[in-house]
Amino acid sequence: MDNLKKAFASKLLKIKAIKLQPNNPFTWASGWKSPFYCDNRKTLSYPELRNYVKLELVHAILDRFPEVEAIAGVATGAIPQGALVADALNLPFVYVRSKPKDHGLENLIEGELKPGMKVVVVEDLISTGGSSLKAVEAIRKDGSEVIGMVASYTYGFPVAREAFEQAGVELVTLTDYEHVVAEALETGYIAEGDVELLNEWRRDPAQWNG
Repeated sequence: MDNLKKAFASKLLKIKAIKLQPNNPFTWASGWKSPFYCDNRKTLSYPELRNYVKLELVHAILDRFPEVEAIAGVATGAIPQGALVADALNLPFVYVRSKPKDHGLENLIEGELKPGMKVVVVEDLISTGGSSLKAVEAIRKDGSEVIGMVASYTYGFPVAREAFEQAGVELVTLTDYEHVVAEALETGYIAEGDVELLNEWRRDPAQWNG
């Protein structure tokens, strides 16, 4: 698994899906200042890499959650990858909205799950875990069983680890913060002096101001 995490981190850095700017921080939608930005949806624009991600997510599911009966993608970032994974596994696919549609059937889950189905949730990125676990809650309320979640990337924030533990959801990711930073340092994308600043940010991202 470590070899995969290193290899995928390298691929994300090559297409600039991950940007590290310790001296010119980004502002996230949450308002957090961050020296780190991950947009692994860029992999969708590279057919070979898109297929790589799909196959590695499929392998992770078959290895860790072989009893899977349906795939759910979290809107909007994980809808395309989730659909690709479901197609590769020949399984039903649904996606979960962040809030119910405000017209028509007002669905929160688009598609159909049969009661008791064993579902694996596909996510593109895990930050605090809040939106991902809301999707899990929606699927459980709908009468299905979430047996795990797979994602391309996680920041590995303590708040997310605690939230997943409390929700009883096993999370498997293709790569993570540690492997991206190590690969960025090894390839000269960042300097040795940037690493402590990045680690300081990850310890308390909500309070970090650069």
